[in-house]
Amino acid sequence: MAGTEDDQKFCLQEVLDTFKLCLSENREVYLEHYVAGWRGLVKFLNSLGSVFGFISKDAVNKIHILVALLNGENGSQYATIQSMVKYELENDLVDLTKRGSHPESGCRTLLRLHRALRWLELFLERLRTSSEDGKTSVMCSESYNESLSQFHPWVVRKAAGMAFCVLPGRPAFFEVMNVGPPEQVVAKLGEALPLISEVYQITEELYTQQNLLDLP
Repeated sequence: MAGTEDDQKFCLQEVLDTFKLCLSENREVYLEHYVAGWRGLVKFLNSLGSVFGFISKDAVNKIHILVALLNGENGSQYATIQSMVKYELENDLVDLTKRGSHPESGCRTLLRLHRALRWLELFLERLRTSSEDGKTSVMCSESYNESLSQFHPWVVRKAAGMAFCVLPGRPAFFEVMNVGPPEQVVAKLGEALPLISEVYQITEELYTQQNLLDLP
């Protein structure tokens, strides 16, 4: 049992290492490492109890879809986010304006993770720069309102707001990072966040160029 518990345990270093592997020399994003990075982020969300369940459950679902595409007969087309977008658009595999016959296209699925990544990036950055007595509920709410909330219906936004109110304090967040004392956590976040941000920005630019940011 110990093995599975360790597998479930979040470690910020792992996420850092994975996002380091995400980018190719010409700034393409490897889907396999992107998904692995998200697996680590899901562990982070789950290590804080059920508060983030509404986000982590959806993320796990999206990870499964992308893994199935990576392992499918056209898996080689999904090596990078760039090759995936090119392949799906050229083969009409994306529902561009309304839900249709491709509800689980790679482009749509990744967009949902992309939006959630922005929220996490903003939240972790606030955690990194916060004071010892900083209120995590405020940091989390502000980050959510600047990112994910605009894509959620009112009932989800309401539930999220209530969930964030019961978040543990900053020390609890730093503890689940599993990289040592607070100054170590701050330093590791300082390493990890620019990598996460770069992956986010490259994806954002690609989706903007191809008019994919509002996929239904």
